[in-house]
Amino acid sequence: MTEAPDPEVVELATKIFDLARQGRTEALVAYVDAGVPATLTNDRGDSLVMLAAYHGHADAVRALLARGAAADDINDRGQTPLAGAVFKGETDVIHALLESGADPSAGTPSAVDTARMFGKADLLDLFGAH
Repeated sequence: MTEAPDPEVVELATKIFDLARQGRTEALVAYVDAGVPATLTNDRGDSLVMLAAYHGHADAVRALLARGAAADDINDRGQTPLAGAVFKGETDVIHALLESGADPSAGTPSAVDTARMFGKADLLDLFGAH
């Protein structure tokens, strides 16, 4: 039998995930700098970087990566932050992730596959350069 999570911990985690979604970089990194893992994931395997990337917050992505988050964390659906950024058309996030070593071939579908699906030849060229 597993113990139910502490409601206060769940509430705090929810707040931190919301900060990533909203791109509230200063507040988000304050929590990370105070000890919240930069690699924190939710119940679907979405990392803070995934949530910030998917919602177009390049500054939050860079700040999390600088604090130890991984650019290629794959969620429970096989997706990476880079593929999510390609899907959403978030160019600044794409560049931030690539600068941090994100692998365009990681995940299912990968960022490369996603760019092909949407006919984004410019991104395929960019991925080829990395």
